[in-house]
Amino acid sequence: MSLVEKNTNSETDFAFSEATARDYVTLLKPRVMSLVVFTGLVGLVVAPGHMNPVLAAISILCIAVGAGASGALNMWYDADIDAVMKRTRNRPIPAGILEPNQVLAFGLTLSVFSVITLGLLVNWLSAALLAFTIFFYAVIYTMWLKRSTPQNIVIGGAAGAFPPMIGWAAATGEITLDSTVLFMIIFLWTPPHFWALSLFTTNDYEAAHIPMMPNVKGERSTRLQALFYSLLMAPVGVLPWVLGFAGPVFGAISTLLGVAFVYYAWALWKAEGTTAMIAAARKLFRFSLIYLAAIFAVLLVEALVIKALVAYGVMA
Repeated sequence: MSLVEKNTNSETDFAFSEATARDYVTLLKPRVMSLVVFTGLVGLVVAPGHMNPVLAAISILCIAVGAGASGALNMWYDADIDAVMKRTRNRPIPAGILEPNQVLAFGLTLSVFSVITLGLLVNWLSAALLAFTIFFYAVIYTMWLKRSTPQNIVIGGAAGAFPPMIGWAAATGEITLDSTVLFMIIFLWTPPHFWALSLFTTNDYEAAHIPMMPNVKGERSTRLQALFYSLLMAPVGVLPWVLGFAGPVFGAISTLLGVAFVYYAWALWKAEGTTAMIAAARKLFRFSLIYLAAIFAVLLVEALVIKALVAYGVMA
């Protein structure tokens, strides 16, 4: 091997090691992580009782790291389809910034760190739930469901629904009906949210050979199922008030938001023509983000206000 060839290879190897902190942050899927952290925090705060602030911070950190680990493992396994899809082709592996083995090691390290830390410092129930969530997203959803069935989002949505249950378990050491309701809100929200997205990104999924509902069952079936899940989700979204762990403000806001969600899903179902259908899908997708953020934000604010009033002796 000539000196020139050796130097060239060294430069290539060095280039792979020069990934920036931003590239590693990208592996964590920060947008998804922010939602996971937020819903996990709500579960922790809404749970009865008071948690040591340091342990609460550790719990949220572990949930965040576990979510990031799931994202990294997803990018490791999905590197082939990421290279095909327009919105993912610039991720670190298909862009040639990081090698697959580096990403795999990164994801596994974060997984072990987050689960062990949560178990040792908080409790093992929340750690077990976090471990199962990472496994479910990385193995059940990413490696199996995503490429094999148009119901991938329905079943795989459980992974994104566990964080509030993990937060609740971290605070109380229990899984209750109340925490299960928080899980169900996100679980039922996921299909209409992602199917609305898939209706205006169909070509991307088709090019990657991912069996999303519009590609396999058609747009009409997708729109009908989005409406069906919206009708299921709307009343479940009000259950925190019905069950008594949220107040009347939440009851009123969640009811209005649920009605609006169903309206947008109905408008998508009734839309005629491709242009109108895509416009309706975009509106439902955008509103779905507002819905979930608002539902959990109101829960969080109410819980903080009530706990503050109790702490100052205003409420018993």
